[in-house]
Amino acid sequence: MPGIIHIEQLCKSYFMGQQELQVLKGVSLDIHKNEYVSLMGPSGSGKSTLMNILGCLDSPTAGTYILNGHDVSKMHDNSLAEVRNKEIGFVFQQFNLLPRLTALENVALPLIYAGVSKTNAMKKPCRYWKK
Repeated sequence: MPGIIHIEQLCKSYFMGQQELQVLKGVSLDIHKNEYVSLMGPSGSGKSTLMNILGCLDSPTAGTYILNGHDVSKMHDNSLAEVRNKEIGFVFQQFNLLPRLTALENVALPLIYAGVSKTNAMKKPCRYWKK
């Protein structure tokens, strides 16, 4: 049974001039609800590229990516932004946190952008942490 995240034969290439650099070559993966997964590999093996695709920050060159029943592999930027807002969260290891905000405020920020009041946004993430 496919997982919440289902990728099949995912490929990603970049072009440097006319030269194609294949970063991901036919990656397939299922991640199921409540499953913990680690991506490990040497520098340059495509971990960050795969994470950017899984987080809907980038699109694959080929293959299929189904996120919670939605085929996001063919979506364009505006649709991907909506998916990021409603379906998936992405916590960066080093960058993209707003330094003037607390960790909780950084996590609640997408809820505020989605129209949730700041008071409720600050409560909602905590419900999940207390389980």
